[in-house]
Amino acid sequence: MQDDLPPSSRQTDVLDPARATALQATLGDSVSFSTGETLPPFFHQLYFWNALPFDQLGRDGHPQVGGLIPDMGLPRRMWAGGRLDFHRELVAGHAATKSTSRQRAECKDGRTGPLGFVTLRHDIYQSDQLCVSEWQDLVYRRDAGPDDPKPVPPIAALNETDRREVGFSSTLLFRYSALTFNGHRIHYDLEYARDVEGYSGLVVHAPLLAQLLVLFAQECIGPLRNFTFRATAPLMHTEKAILCRKNRDFWVRAPDGRQCMAATASAA
Repeated sequence: MQDDLPPSSRQTDVLDPARATALQATLGDSVSFSTGETLPPFFHQLYFWNALPFDQLGRDGHPQVGGLIPDMGLPRRMWAGGRLDFHRELVAGHAATKSTSRQRAECKDGRTGPLGFVTLRHDIYQSDQLCVSEWQDLVYRRDAGPDDPKPVPPIAALNETDRREVGFSSTLLFRYSALTFNGHRIHYDLEYARDVEGYSGLVVHAPLLAQLLVLFAQECIGPLRNFTFRATAPLMHTEKAILCRKNRDFWVRAPDGRQCMAATASAA
């Protein structure tokens, strides 16, 4: 299955500074934002909610597939990675518009069965100026069977020149889900995460790990021109993440040494 005529959508939202301040607090920082101040990179994830009634949600808490994201008969969703181009800074307290188009939707055979790949492109404008272009990669898969082989995660490098350790909790994951209006139950419903999707705990959001790496990259190399990331293994909320950097390469290492995310960044 592959698209010929992908659909698109358009949303407008006011970038409430209180929501950005709440994310800073969630990440352990007391910085507050006021109208007219610039927002950190990737904070647009806080806005442009897709708020639907419960009868339009799937079993996992996400909006039902169909339309922008086609139904490929694969119930398990993962945010696999993405690319961000930063053209101009977004400003808190002012309206912005997000234009979304579907770049691809196709099924392929993987080692454990069929996989569905969806790429969405988001362009965010403020004052008629393009500020952020984002390519979001999603992967859909079938429910795991009892005899399916367990995925083997990659081993993370140990040659970082800069590092930072970050801890998580169920409260932190809940607050991030609420701020981004992310209803995916693997992040706050332990029974669902364990019994339905087969995880050992609550799963740390891929965009949350990416947000931490984006902020870490900005501290290390200055304002960013672009940032590309790929989720390579899930991280549980009971585990600490080690944010690592060497030159333009950034990654997340779990306590057991597996690589959970890999990224590259370039300065503006």
